[in-house]
Amino acid sequence: MTTQIVIAQCIMVLTLIVMITGLTPIYITAITGAAISAIVAGFPLAGSAPVTVAKMINSGLNPVIADMTGILLFIGIMQATGFLDVIVRDIVRVGNKIGGGPGVCTAGGIAAGCIGALTGFTQPVITAVITGPAAVRLGVDPNKVAGIQGHAGHIGNLAGFTHPTQVAILATAGIGYGLFNVLGLIAALSIFFMSCLRVIRDMHKRGVTISEEDRLAVMAEINNKEYKTTSFRAFLPFIVLVVGFVLGLPIFLVGLVSALVVMVLAHKDMKSSKQTMMQGVGLIATPLVATIGFLFMSTVIKQIGLADTISTFAAPMLSFSPILIMFCVSFVTGFMTQSYGASVAVVIPFLQVVLASGADPFAAAFAAASGASLIQYFLTGGPVAALATVIPVVPGSALKPANLFQRPSILFGCFVALCISMALSIL
Repeated sequence: MTTQIVIAQCIMVLTLIVMITGLTPIYITAITGAAISAIVAGFPLAGSAPVTVAKMINSGLNPVIADMTGILLFIGIMQATGFLDVIVRDIVRVGNKIGGGPGVCTAGGIAAGCIGALTGFTQPVITAVITGPAAVRLGVDPNKVAGIQGHAGHIGNLAGFTHPTQVAILATAGIGYGLFNVLGLIAALSIFFMSCLRVIRDMHKRGVTISEEDRLAVMAEINNKEYKTTSFRAFLPFIVLVVGFVLGLPIFLVGLVSALVVMVLAHKDMKSSKQTMMQGVGLIATPLVATIGFLFMSTVIKQIGLADTISTFAAPMLSFSPILIMFCVSFVTGFMTQSYGASVAVVIPFLQVVLASGADPFAAAFAAASGASLIQYFLTGGPVAALATVIPVVPGSALKPANLFQRPSILFGCFVALCISMALSIL
C-alpha cells in the first residue's frame, strides 16, 4: 500500500468521524472529504483515465434516483387535488371501527408515515392535529397518543423512497425498490402494533369506558370536514401504483401513470397538473444532493481500498454471521448518533465489507437500513420533524414520558427487523 493511499484512507476515516459527530453539515462534509481523499490517492479530476474524480461523481447518478422522481410526480398531484386528505380520513375511520381511541391514533400515525414514505419528509403532526385530540377524548393517555403518532417516521424511513441514507444503501447493494419497501413497512407496522396493544392494556387497567354517543361525536368532527373527492377515486391511483409494484414495472413510469390517473379523476387540465407534479418533484432537491454525495463517498471508499482495510480487521466477526454483524453495526451506529443520516458514515463502508464477504445483497441492505432507521428514535423520539412536533397538538402530553412509552415498542420493531434480515439471509 503506497503512502498516498494510506494518507487518503486516513483522510476518509477522519471525514467519517466528523460526519458521525454532526459538527459540520453532513452532506457537504461527505462530498468534500471524499473529493480530497480521491485527489490525495492520485486519481485525476477528469480525463480518459479508467477512474477519475468526475467519473466517481457520476457514479452517484444511480437509477434509484429515477424511482424517487416518479413517486414524487405522483404524490405532488395527490396532495394538490386533495385526494390524500380523503385517504387519511378513511384510514382514521377504519382505525376507529377496529379499535376506538387506540385505533384512531394508530391509524393517524400510519397515515402520516405512508405520506412521509412517499414525500421523503415525514410530518406526524399533519394527522396528529386531528387524530391526537380525538384519541385523547376517546380515553387514550395523551403521552401514549403522542408516542404512537410519533412512530410515523419509522414508516417514512424504512418503507420510504427518498431518504439519502436508504438510497445510498440500496445503490451500494445494487438492489431496487419494491419488496424492500414492503418488508420495511412490516417492520415499522410491528412497532405500531405493539404500541397499540400496550395502549389497549393501559385503558383496561385504568377502567376507561367511552360511550357510543361520545365516540360518534368525535368521528363526526373528522367526517364533517369538506373533501374534494370520493374514497373510490382517491384510492384508485394507489391501486394502480401497487399493481405496478407487484408486476415489477419501472417505478418511474408507474409513478407517472398513477399521477395521470389522478389528473383524469380530478378533472384537472394538463398544464396545471404538470405544475403540481413538478412541485412534488421539488421535494427531491435535498435528498438528491445528499444521495449523489453519499454515493460518491461510497465509490471513493471502495477505490482507495478503505473497504478492504476494514475487511481485514472485521474478518473474524464476519466469519460468524455477516448479516447479524451488519445489523448490529447499523443498530449501534443509529443508537449512538440518533440519526439515520449520520449513520451513513459507518453503515456504507461496513456494508461494502459485508457484500465483499459474499453475503446476500438484499439481506445485507435490509439489515444495514433497518437497524439504524428504527433505533434512531429511541432516546429522543426522533429529529425535528418527529415526536417533538406532535407534543404541542396533543393536549396533556409531554416529550419525555411520550418517548419513554415509545421505547419498548421500538425495541420490538428492531427485533422483528432482525428476524426478517436473518430469514432473508437463509432463504
